[in-house]
Amino acid sequence: MAYSGLTCFLCYAIFAAVLGMFQFGYNTGVINAPQSVIENFIGDCWKERYNNNIEGSKQDLIWSIAVSIFAIGGMIGGFCGGIVGNRFGRKKGLLLNNLLGVGGACLMGFSQMLYSFEMLILGRLVIGINCGLNTSLVPMYISEIAPLNLRGGLGTVNQLAVTVGLLLSQVLGIEQLLGNSNAWPLLLGLAIVPAVMQMVLLPVCPESPRYLLMSRQLEDEARRALRRLRASSHVEEDIEEMRAEEAASQTEAHMSMLQLVRSSALRMPLTIGIVMQLSQQLSGINAVLYYSTSLFTAAGLEEWQSKYATLGVGSVMVIMTLVSIPLMDRAGRRTLHLYGLGGMFVFSLFITISLLIKEMMSWMTFISVISTLCFVIFFSVGPGSIPWMITAELFSQGPRPAAMSIAVLVNWLSNFLVGIGFPKMQEAFENYTFLPFSVLLACFWVFTYYKVPETKNKTFEEISAIFQRGVDSNFHAVTSSNHLEEKRDTEVGPDAKEEAKL
Repeated sequence: MAYSGLTCFLCYAIFAAVLGMFQFGYNTGVINAPQSVIENFIGDCWKERYNNNIEGSKQDLIWSIAVSIFAIGGMIGGFCGGIVGNRFGRKKGLLLNNLLGVGGACLMGFSQMLYSFEMLILGRLVIGINCGLNTSLVPMYISEIAPLNLRGGLGTVNQLAVTVGLLLSQVLGIEQLLGNSNAWPLLLGLAIVPAVMQMVLLPVCPESPRYLLMSRQLEDEARRALRRLRASSHVEEDIEEMRAEEAASQTEAHMSMLQLVRSSALRMPLTIGIVMQLSQQLSGINAVLYYSTSLFTAAGLEEWQSKYATLGVGSVMVIMTLVSIPLMDRAGRRTLHLYGLGGMFVFSLFITISLLIKEMMSWMTFISVISTLCFVIFFSVGPGSIPWMITAELFSQGPRPAAMSIAVLVNWLSNFLVGIGFPKMQEAFENYTFLPFSVLLACFWVFTYYKVPETKNKTFEEISAIFQRGVDSNFHAVTSSNHLEEKRDTEVGPDAKEEAKL
């Protein structure tokens, strides 16, 4: 019964769409393993051009820009995703976006041949814009073509595609395959494959029925799209659901980002949404995803061992994404986020301790690797997906698009800061590199415990009531269902309560 409505054609459409999220995962992890050979390439380019050796600090800066500019592109693409999706449609937006995917892959793939690290940096920026658009358009398309009873479950396919792309980039990045001085341009250039595959597969798929009906008022085309996706002519239930959603959205005015920032009533939900995004990106996870090979080398592993340990990071993320799917339905968002942040805090301390005493005890190197893997496990349990879920659930239809745009900006900007700042952190803090992340994780845990409400199984009215009352001192009592019920009884009175029951 749980899989009612999951047709072969719907599976095909979802597979074609999530190639965009696979692209995002692949390009997040692909830069990690070949770090040393790309740094050598930057040095060779400099020597060829200026006939002298590049300074170490300048080489590190160019390398960190090549890594982190991907996040700048992601921020631009993610911010423009809603505009592109509304103007061109979800499907056509994805198809046009693949032109950026092909362009970025070609720039990176030919950078060594043309002896230009600038091409590598520009390619990373372009592919970042492509991935940013994918992070906005792909979930939108999948949620709009999926039946209501499968929408939550199919939404997790996005994260699964990201982790599979991440793992594949790490597997191909080992030195024996493509992570060497001759083949690394091919490793980066392979980003063209998911873009071309999507360009081939997606045209067969229909446009989002919701977009056709609600944005373009093309009811007949929406019906035809639904009949293909559902493999049935009985689509009236879906049509009625869309009409009800359209009617609900018309009763509430859309808010701009500036209006949302200025709204005192929505200030606390917006603050929570922003801090939740920061708790994901400033937790230290991107330091692991971008620089795990150098982290493991610093912990005492040989370089070839570090690359295989990096494969372990990707494998753990794929497995834990699968494991966390049933946890989402059983435990609350806030609970999982607290467990995730708490576990990451504990194991970030273990990473620091193992780095400090690795020279005294050689076996501490393996404790460092195990701690890093456990760090990734707890990230997958909570901070990996919860911030996006809670941000969407804190806002009703009117302010939600503006809130999600701000969330995308904050998420990618903090991603960029970690990407460009972590090498300097390693240089400045050495064995204490993860200590700032430990402090931030503790702060995020405290904030979540005292300020973040549980949104599971709550209506937007119940969530809004929490913030409108503004009672921070007994926040957890207010968030409980019983307390909410008592508040309602007090406000409406016994007569009104009986009338509501009738």
